Amino acid sequence: MTETTFRIVIFGAGSVGCYLGGRLLSAGVDVTMVGRPRMREVLQTNPLVVTDYEGFSFRSQLAGNQYVTSAEAARQADLVLVTVKSAATSEAGSQLAPWVPAGVPVVSLQNGISNASHLQEAMPEATVLAGMVPFNVLQQQPGHFHQGTEGHLMADKHPSLEPALPWFAKAGLPLELRSDIESVMWSKLLLNLNNPVNALSGVPLLEELSQRDYRRCLALAQRETLQLLKAAGIPTVKLTALPMNLIPPLMSTPDWLFTRLAKQMLTIDPVARSSMWEDLQAGRPTEIDWINGEVVKLAERLGKDAPVNRKLVKLMHQRENQPRDWNAAELLNALRDSRPC
Repeated sequence: MTETTFRIVIFGAGSVGCYLGGRLLSAGVDVTMVGRPRMREVLQTNPLVVTDYEGFSFRSQLAGNQYVTSAEAARQADLVLVTVKSAATSEAGSQLAPWVPAGVPVVSLQNGISNASHLQEAMPEATVLAGMVPFNVLQQQPGHFHQGTEGHLMADKHPSLEPALPWFAKAGLPLELRSDIESVMWSKLLLNLNNPVNALSGVPLLEELSQRDYRRCLALAQRETLQLLKAAGIPTVKLTALPMNLIPPLMSTPDWLFTRLAKQMLTIDPVARSSMWEDLQAGRPTEIDWINGEVVKLAERLGKDAPVNRKLVKLMHQRENQPRDWNAAELLNALRDSRPC
């Protein structure tokens, strides 16, 4: 396979998919993005612009065949990346199944834990692998997608992904292959438990995390989840400078200490917001059932409860139907009141 023929198809190209597509295009990869007609119209009238918090910038006026609306684009792919919202996973698999060539890997780069298995059910002949995008992407202006937090891509270790690795590295998107992908996904979900806290706060991530009571909300959800993971025998892996079990104590520290320690742990752009906040602004259903809802499901499988995460699921569904921003003290009190005495 020559350097000019590697073809990646990104199915469900919204904010994350367009960002990945732009980074890969910048490295000379033959990329086709598949998404909704609305996004295609945006990219017909605006250039695709991708930037990140470190100063990377790439701009391209897409050709007509670089953003399409049909899964048939996958028929000549060397790799398929799935970036649809979790609720659309099974539908995505059904659309892709007739077109993905045998042996071509399909990587789920979605929030949550179970999307790869749902894709596999819909595409029984395909090689479906779980993956993880650790960073936040926000559409700042039509066609402009910005990576606001740090981290690198990970995916299930499989020989079919080896040919793709140099391309991701060239694009500045190193892809790490892991044999412990379940632990990776649960560890990422522990960080994503902040998504509803950020969405309910109505403020950027950096501003939200600068307030101790918002961080305490996140710490409550994380501690509850860590206890359930321990009961289930699911280990966590280190995705930041701190082991996952030390993040809740860090979140609970006074503002002055957190600010000092967090600078060594995670870089966050001042404009970064959660994808859940972005969904609310666009009037879309959020992925709460595939993030905090996964914790609730795990608790149910163990015969236990997850009152804090269950409360966050409830509050987010209410927020989808009725706009309201929660200040830090109000949200913390609501979550504390949800716990058994």
